[in-house]
Amino acid sequence: MKIAIKINCNILLSVVFCTALVPSAYAGGDIFLPCAQQYPGDDAERLKCYDRLAAPASALTPAARKNIVPDENAEASTTPATPAAVPTRSTERSYLTRAWNLDDLSNRDPSKLGRLQPYRQNYLVVNRTSNPNRQPSSPLIDHNASAPRDMDAAEVKFQLSFKADIGDQRNIDFLGIKTFRMWGAYTQQSNWQAFNIRNSSPFRETIYEPELIATLGTGHVSGLKLINLGWVHQSNGRSLPESRGWYRIYLLGGWEWNDTTSIMVRGWQRIPENSLKDDNPDISDYLGRGDLVIRWEPKDKSQAIAMLLRNNLSRTHNRGYEQIDWATPVRFGDAARMHIQMTSGFGESLTDYNHRQNTIGLGFSFREW
Repeated sequence: MKIAIKINCNILLSVVFCTALVPSAYAGGDIFLPCAQQYPGDDAERLKCYDRLAAPASALTPAARKNIVPDENAEASTTPATPAAVPTRSTERSYLTRAWNLDDLSNRDPSKLGRLQPYRQNYLVVNRTSNPNRQPSSPLIDHNASAPRDMDAAEVKFQLSFKADIGDQRNIDFLGIKTFRMWGAYTQQSNWQAFNIRNSSPFRETIYEPELIATLGTGHVSGLKLINLGWVHQSNGRSLPESRGWYRIYLLGGWEWNDTTSIMVRGWQRIPENSLKDDNPDISDYLGRGDLVIRWEPKDKSQAIAMLLRNNLSRTHNRGYEQIDWATPVRFGDAARMHIQMTSGFGESLTDYNHRQNTIGLGFSFREW
C-alpha cells in the first residue's frame, strides 16, 4: 500500500509540475493542448504525452504536433513519434516556372512516363475558315495542285504537344545564368475534314514538329526568367505537289510579372536547303522571322488567354498571322474546359503558308501548365 501511495504521489507531483509549466509553454504556442484534449481523465497517459512533446515540440507547427499525439484507441508507445515532414515546395508557382521547371521542383518520376510534360496548348476544336485553300501552290511548278480540291469550310482541328527533360545542370553562376536544362519536344497539329463525308472524311493535313530546346534560367522572380536556344523541324510529310517543310534555329526570351502575365519573344533563322529540294523557298516571307506570345492567367487559374503574333518583319511586303486562344471558366470535369480560338493571316497550316484566311473554332482544351 505504501508503494502504491508513493507512486501515486510521484505521479501527482509530476502532473502538478507539468501543469505549472503549461502556461509558459502556451506563451510560445499551445503545444501541450493536444495532450490535455486527448487524455482529459488519464493523468498517467497525459504525462507521457507531455514528456514526448516537451523536448522537440517547440520547433513544430500545430499540424506536425497533431501527428505526435497518438490515437486514443492505439497502444501507448514510449518511443517519441517522428515529426511530420515540412514541405519545401511553394504551392504557388508561376506559369513560366511550372512550364520550364525553373525552380527544379518537378514532382514527376524521371524513370517513368511521368517525365512527359505539356509543351504547347493541347486542344480539339471545330474550326471554320472564311477562305478554304482548295488549290495549294508554291513557287516551284511541280508543287502546285493541278485541280481544285473538294473541301469543306468547316473541319476539326486538334493539337497534341509535349516535352521531356533529358538533362540538366544546376547551381550555375555564369553571366547571370543559374540553371541549364535540355528538353526534347514534339508537337503535332492535324486538320481533319470530318464533315466531308462525300470524300470519306480525309485528313487535310498533319504537321509534325520535333524540337531540341536548351533552357537557361536566370533565377529571377520577375522580369527575364529564361532564355531558350532551339532547333526545330516542321513538315507535313506529304508527297508532291503538297509537300512542305523547313528547318530553323531560334533564340527565345521569356519574361513574367505578378505571376499572372508572361511574354515570350522568339526570333529564328531558317537553315538553308538545296534549292532543288526546297518545297517552299519563300516560306520565310509568309511565316515570318519571329513571333511573340502574350499570356495572361489569374492566380486562381480559372481561365487563360494567350495571343500569338507572327510577322516577317518586312517594310515593303509585310505579312503576318494572329491567333487568340481563350480557355474559358466553363469546365468539363477536371480534364478539360471550353476553348475558343480565332486566327487571321498567313500560315494556318503548312499547306496554307502563303494563303490568307480567317478562322474561328470552338471546342475543348486539355491539361496545360
